[in-house]
Amino acid sequence: MLEVANLEVVYNEVILVLRGLSIEVPDGDIVALLGSNGAGKTTTSRAITGLLGVHDGAATKGTVTWKGRDISKDKPSATVANGISQVMEGRRIFAELTIDENLATGAFTNRANEKKNYDRIMALFPVLLERHDQTAGYLSGGEQQMLAIGRAMMAEPELLILDEPSLGLAPLLVQQVRDVILEINAEGTSVLLIEQNAAMALSIANTGYIMETGKIVMDGDAEKLRNDEDVQEFYLGLHTDESGERKSFRDVKHYKRRKRWLS
Repeated sequence: MLEVANLEVVYNEVILVLRGLSIEVPDGDIVALLGSNGAGKTTTSRAITGLLGVHDGAATKGTVTWKGRDISKDKPSATVANGISQVMEGRRIFAELTIDENLATGAFTNRANEKKNYDRIMALFPVLLERHDQTAGYLSGGEQQMLAIGRAMMAEPELLILDEPSLGLAPLLVQQVRDVILEINAEGTSVLLIEQNAAMALSIANTGYIMETGKIVMDGDAEKLRNDEDVQEFYLGLHTDESGERKSFRDVKHYKRRKRWLS
């Protein structure tokens, strides 16, 4: 299990981004971490995977515990070796390398099972098998996202962190990514799904957390969150008018009320 407890993160020694954040990812679950731009979602993933220092950030309070051990001071390579892989926002593939070469970089901590995991990835993403020797920079956005997920899975992680995997993708490709996440989870990998697309994330998650300004403002069972009026209005783009008719948020010119957690 991953446990983040009372975590505070500061950038450049002055900018407080996370303010006592606490989340848990139980073994075998899909957990959704939702929030708008600037809420602190990516900072949370950096704190878990040891990448804060690269961005002049530091955890000043709290702990990040993985399988009972505090990993907040671990190097990123040690985090991967210990069973946590991450797909960063924006995919971050090596555009000048081939698909096969990109996948090989993901296996640097697990060379013993490289062939087995390669075959697993190609079965999961047949389109990558068809183009395995093609330069990755020529892939479509959806194919690059598949490659990024495949590269992370080459390390055979116990926990996969996905940061905005649906960003910039067409609805059909978002559905494909959703199905892949479910398949990966069904094979035993826990997933921390960091998303702005609340509808997609809550449709497959067991538990959800909603972040605003560096802290958790709501959490609970994913189905419960999907049915919450605030979540529907402010994150799912749904609004019920005085007559009880449900409208899309784009049909509403202004908020009818403040979020209850801000009252």
